[in-house]
Amino acid sequence: MLKSVFFVLVLLSVFMLSCGQQQVVEKVEKPKINFDNSFFYKADGTFDVEKGKDAYIALMRYHGYPIFDGLREGLWVSDYGLGKFAELGLGAYGFINQSEDKGGYLGQDMFLLPNQMLPEHYHLKTDNAKPKMEGWHVRHGLSYTYGEGEPNISSHIKIPDFEKDFVSVYHETPLGVGQTAVLERETSRHWQYGGPEGAIISEYGSYHDNDAVRHSDPNIVFP
Repeated sequence: MLKSVFFVLVLLSVFMLSCGQQQVVEKVEKPKINFDNSFFYKADGTFDVEKGKDAYIALMRYHGYPIFDGLREGLWVSDYGLGKFAELGLGAYGFINQSEDKGGYLGQDMFLLPNQMLPEHYHLKTDNAKPKMEGWHVRHGLSYTYGEGEPNISSHIKIPDFEKDFVSVYHETPLGVGQTAVLERETSRHWQYGGPEGAIISEYGSYHDNDAVRHSDPNIVFP
């Protein structure tokens, strides 16, 4: 009888311990993905690239995106020289970018923080590449994509005041997880905007030549 009682108590203890462990796991908070703009700038006002990477790594962890070896080192981050990274910027990791003589195709992931804008731009022909065509596949979060067509931009999208004069296309296509969209035509202008939980987007496209990129905002510094 005593052995049976002891066995039951042991089982009860194991069960309670297991429940306690589950409760601890459930209480783990997701990483912070909303940042004040000052977080990204040094005392002299220069953009701190490592802080930008910190924010995108937090975004990845928030959504369960795999952090693989070399990701941080290869992560391209920019505030486009405007000093407003929390409102306008981009993170990107290129997996493939083959020149046209090797097939001419691109595969990369793009990262946008909550309510962060990728500025309006377009791609021209160069000596090394035809005008880039591209499509987007949202993996996590929500991305609002904009291009040519009937203006239908949502009222809650807040284009930064410093950028409003340089936006010319307002046809909105919201993309949730698993959804896709493609560029309407070569050289058409386009931009994107991260949803309330940011966005992680896979881009499929033709060869990307930095010399072919043009931005509507003449104040932008790229790359």
